[in-house]
Amino acid sequence: MAVRVGHAAALLAAALVAGVALSGCARPPAALRGAFPPTTVADAQAGGLVGERVRWGGEIVRTTPGADDTCFEVVSQPLDRRAEPRAVDQSFGRFLACAPGFYDPAIYAEKRELTVVGTVEGFTAGQVGERPYSFPQVRAETVYLWPKRQPRPMVVYDPWPYWGPYWGPYPYWGPWGWYGGGWLVGPGRRFHR
Repeated sequence: MAVRVGHAAALLAAALVAGVALSGCARPPAALRGAFPPTTVADAQAGGLVGERVRWGGEIVRTTPGADDTCFEVVSQPLDRRAEPRAVDQSFGRFLACAPGFYDPAIYAEKRELTVVGTVEGFTAGQVGERPYSFPQVRAETVYLWPKRQPRPMVVYDPWPYWGPYWGPYPYWGPWGWYGGGWLVGPGRRFHR
């Protein structure tokens, strides 16, 4: 009986260690950690949030260096558990984030993702296309540029992967039919059959 209890305790300990190790993967980078209210850009535009500390992120539309600071126009997107903008077709609006110092527009380029931590200072009148827009402006303490997302190839599985001996589709054929079980399709790849 003691052997079984010891074995169960070892399994439980291993599961706990694995759970703690995996939960560490879902934490934001140190510069973005903290407790923040679930305030969105739309909430700020509704009013009453000047002075509120926020953590917002999204996709850069424009980076404009000034004499003493750099301002980013950002399409706000929901953040995941790591505080990284989620790649979804959803927006909470746009905001301006200004941080002291110089941030190179070639690096902080259009369509790159960033997350900022800072305080809502007020609003700046501007335009999105021909439409007037009131941008909430954040004085950014932290600007975190996320690495570029790598496209993932999509695998499509063939329900009949083996066609018989000595024949099959090019280039995956041999003496016993097709080797594989799926096609790689995605950016820059062709569909093979």
